Amino acid sequence: MKTGIIDYGGGNLRSVANALRALGQDPVIIASPDQVGDVTHLLLPGQGEFGDTMARLEARGLASFLKHWMAADRPYFGICVGYQILFDSSEEAPGVAGLGVVSGKVRRFQSEDGLKIPHMGWNSAMAVRGETEVWYGLGVDPYFYYIHSYFPEPTCQDDVVAQTTYGAQTFAGAVERGRLFACQFHPEKSQDAGLRLIRNFLDR
Repeated sequence: MKTGIIDYGGGNLRSVANALRALGQDPVIIASPDQVGDVTHLLLPGQGEFGDTMARLEARGLASFLKHWMAADRPYFGICVGYQILFDSSEEAPGVAGLGVVSGKVRRFQSEDGLKIPHMGWNSAMAVRGETEVWYGLGVDPYFYYIHSYFPEPTCQDDVVAQTTYGAQTFAGAVERGRLFACQFHPEKSQDAGLRLIRNFLDR
């Protein structure tokens, strides 16, 4: 096994790298497809705007590469914006196409009853498919750390493994399909539960 972190010129690379090192990995930072080499597991960290992230991935030749990587069912872990770009589009960047790996759209929280945006802090993620491969050992409603103003809305619920509720809105907190896993929360900031999640991904 060899892990790689996608560097598109943004994202929380350091925290994700530190989490991987805590699990005994020595991750490779990948800024272009020709740097992938013998990497077996890819992670794309969060932090960033949907349209800007897609533009940076396209400019580095990583958008089409990632589509092919996931089409071949190779291990991919998307975090926050690394989750959102899997969808067709986002209200954050009208007219910008996402990777389209998961059908659906990313929507913005609507402020109501004093709901604070962004959604920031600890919240539970309710398992809806039991103990899938990556969710193994986490229980029904582990807590993770979130910071986001937008959330994915999948067209089909079959890929959803966990749901998160914020105010009146319940959204897909995580999806899992084959060896693809992606989540809206930040496992690298989520202490033991986050490390367990990443370890499960690496053990696939």
